[in-house]
Amino acid sequence: MSTPLPELFVENMRQTLGDEAESLFAALDTPASVTIRHNPNKMRARFEGEAVGWSPMGLYLDSRPQFTLDPLMHAGAYYVQEASSQFVGYLLRDDMLDGARVLDMCAAPGGKTTIYSSLVGRSGLVVANDISHNRALALADNVQRWGMGNVLVTCNEPSHIGAFEHWFDVVAVDAPCSGEGMFRKMDEARSEWSWAAVGQCAQRQREILAEAWRALKPGGKLIYSTCTFNSEEDEGVVKWLMEEYGDEVVAAPRVEVDDKWGVKCADIGAFQCFHFYPHLVRGEGFFAAVAVKRAGDVKRVTPKARRKVMTSLTNKELPEVARWVDDAKRMVFRVVGDMIYGYDAAVAEEVQVLSESLSVVYSGVAMGQLFKGKLKPEHPLALFIGRAEGVVPEVEVSLEDALDYLRRQDIAAAQFDEGVNVVMYEGLALGFIKRIGVRCNNMYPKALRIQKL
Repeated sequence: MSTPLPELFVENMRQTLGDEAESLFAALDTPASVTIRHNPNKMRARFEGEAVGWSPMGLYLDSRPQFTLDPLMHAGAYYVQEASSQFVGYLLRDDMLDGARVLDMCAAPGGKTTIYSSLVGRSGLVVANDISHNRALALADNVQRWGMGNVLVTCNEPSHIGAFEHWFDVVAVDAPCSGEGMFRKMDEARSEWSWAAVGQCAQRQREILAEAWRALKPGGKLIYSTCTFNSEEDEGVVKWLMEEYGDEVVAAPRVEVDDKWGVKCADIGAFQCFHFYPHLVRGEGFFAAVAVKRAGDVKRVTPKARRKVMTSLTNKELPEVARWVDDAKRMVFRVVGDMIYGYDAAVAEEVQVLSESLSVVYSGVAMGQLFKGKLKPEHPLALFIGRAEGVVPEVEVSLEDALDYLRRQDIAAAQFDEGVNVVMYEGLALGFIKRIGVRCNNMYPKALRIQKL
């Protein structure tokens, strides 16, 4: 790193860690690990490496490949995610989350969202929120690639989400922070850091957590995390939570960690806290705290609908759309604007209620549009794990053709059947293509195309 560590950060860490601080500073000037997390529904043997202890799908790689030029990444076979941040899945490993409702309050770019998405299964729901519209769009892209079809991506202030009181089984707040944990990976994190920002972040974290606590149902679990080291944003915010909601906070079932991982553990009131320091852990700086909201008999609060956004398909239209999914009986289809979306029946009503009050960027599975009684499929449908096989031809292509497809370049038409096909690579779908005579219409989204040669 060309930028030195900020002096006030150094001073604060010496006060916090004592002599151990020098080991931290040395570690922050070493190369960061490269880690991925496999998609359990799309796993392919791709890389060799060492498993991440706290993440069954996580893998350390010996070097950083050109992920952009790997079609399997674009197919959603894995997510490039820093090892420490995968720990949120470990905090939920013993929870019976199939069919659960999870709120990821500060979700972009989507690494943790995809963890929750896999944990709750197709009959569950993850509401993934980010206050930045551009970041929410990137989040939606990653959610579509993951292919679970169980995420509602929203772009709202935390207070709008908090108005859905007592709704969620799990609420996760990966809070905006001063980013000290990124000092090893990002030079700009060092240059942009200030002690004033630390205080501002802590205040914002408390505001977000107040709304998150409202949204958490009694008996539900709260996960608070940051990618920073200082106690003001970490332990200090947890202490504030205990002071503010102490009577309502109870300890979660004990989370045991392996001593070999190097994670520093502590309790603050009912919260179990976990610190990841790069000189001790094979990962970046990270902090997490977990506790449970005391069980009680209260009803969830649903804000009044602001608009109607969904309509139903006609009985005539339904069969054409339903044939594209593997189990039409479990799916509900709705029209939003001119696009048809699919939802698991277990969550469809809740998605509609949420969509009537929140600003929604993406939800469920974008199926496509009907033209003359036939569905013109949308890209996310190709990546959906519940897409029915055999509706249209599925054509395995070479690496060269896969990359040309992902660049939206021309591909030889002879390998495809007339009409719409699914482009496959190593058994996973990349998207749709349409053959028209001797040429092909590349249906890969322009916004996602690879621009790297």
